[in-house]
Amino acid sequence: MTGPGLFVSGGWNEYELLDCGDGKRLERWGNRVLIRPDPQAIWPAGDEPEWEKADAVYHRSPGGGGKWEYIVKTPADWTIRYGVLSFKVHLTGFKHTGLFPEQAYNWDLIRKILKERSRVSVLNLFGYTGAASVAAAQLGADVCHVDSSKGMLSWAKENAALSGVKEGRIRLIPDDCQKFAEREKRRGKRYDAIIMDPPSFGRGSKGEVWKLEDNLWRLLSVCSRLLSDTPVFLLVNSYTAGLSPLVVVNMVQSLDLPRYVLTYGELALPFRHGEMLLPCGLTLFAEFKL
Repeated sequence: MTGPGLFVSGGWNEYELLDCGDGKRLERWGNRVLIRPDPQAIWPAGDEPEWEKADAVYHRSPGGGGKWEYIVKTPADWTIRYGVLSFKVHLTGFKHTGLFPEQAYNWDLIRKILKERSRVSVLNLFGYTGAASVAAAQLGADVCHVDSSKGMLSWAKENAALSGVKEGRIRLIPDDCQKFAEREKRRGKRYDAIIMDPPSFGRGSKGEVWKLEDNLWRLLSVCSRLLSDTPVFLLVNSYTAGLSPLVVVNMVQSLDLPRYVLTYGELALPFRHGEMLLPCGLTLFAEFKL
């Protein structure tokens, strides 16, 4: 077991965390600069001039939610690239852009492992807009991508097309992830690799309530039974504030799994010329060694 580690996603050219502080991020997405809230950035912001040159700023509303203020005319969406991968950026009403750039560390890890194998079957739960699915499918993996939001599934389909993923390589399933995993277990379906990025709180396609602290163990237990006889990896991410990586480590170590090498820790993005880091949640990677 290796950890806790600090895993920095520093391979971007078209994304840059210019600065953060005072509860906000200053980011460059392609040739556009955005300011968004970030509850982790509670230190003082720097004096980077781009703070005064943002294209759009997201403002939280006192009663919850918020909205974008467009300082200059900004298109509804645009594309940015990470290596050979391309993704659509869109400014949603919940401050998000459809992409978590710190996850590039995991995309690289997934691709490094899949380059050494052929036709790996991957289950991606809470797949969101499909960045991890695209990273795997572009190297020939067969991906089952599950998310309760049909809008996110449509977005994932767009991202697959942008990155040149062959039609049908990613199967897009609108469903509650827990219920889908349990049905797959009853059907005897197996996967070589499983990715999950569960939220702190959410609702399924039929209003099912998901709470991380109540449901994660149950989901991991079911997923451990979905792994094939020749499993490749298990990847778990979480941005739940205050959740120690050791919580997930203890859960995984309590599962009946084949022999594996475990790496865990915290994802981060560099800013202030790489001298400071923004924490971006926990990650755990179990690579099976048969």
